[in-house]
Amino acid sequence: MGVSYSSLMTASRHPASVMAAIAAPGDGLCLDFVNTRYWRGSAVPTDELTGFQPLHGWLKEKGGHEEKTLDAAGAWAAKAPAKAGELFGEAIALRETIHRLFAAAASEAALPVADFDALNATLAIAPARGRLASPDGGWEVCLPGVSVSALLAPVLWSAADLLLSRKDRRIRQCANEKCRFLFIDESKNGTRRWCDMSSCGNRAKAHRHLMKKKQG
Repeated sequence: MGVSYSSLMTASRHPASVMAAIAAPGDGLCLDFVNTRYWRGSAVPTDELTGFQPLHGWLKEKGGHEEKTLDAAGAWAAKAPAKAGELFGEAIALRETIHRLFAAAASEAALPVADFDALNATLAIAPARGRLASPDGGWEVCLPGVSVSALLAPVLWSAADLLLSRKDRRIRQCANEKCRFLFIDESKNGTRRWCDMSSCGNRAKAHRHLMKKKQG
């Protein structure tokens, strides 16, 4: 299922709106978020995000927000754990929406209409990139409190930018059917097949070697 419009519009918010600087997201940030769930093709995928606190930790490491913004979000979650749980559920639904869009893009299939509409609905209520905070300080935005669209604004911007440039960016999915990690192929000849040659690439190489030995 995609992200529910009603849940997006009624996402729990901290009452205070604040001005904040958010670092300009890289194209791959949305895929980093998607790949917090990995080994998607296996019987039991692995998920790094198991609740609001792991999500909060991921945002601190990669999300692009100022520390004071995330500290405020953490304090809000401590006071309202039930609402934080709801917000986490919405964040995971959004992650899976973005995953389906880029899995389709990687296979050069049509984008799922419902997921495209859900992403657009979230973008519509996300903080706008109105002006630069400074030459090196990212975007200056008004954060309307704690919500999925505010906390994941950099991920949303990244997803929108990458979708619009997808025909030029070579979005790929790991050729290991049990892995299915999404990435941008930036190799010189554009033939990268694996999430990482040292993991899935080596597994494939070892498997081919074993098959040759059996056939020999």
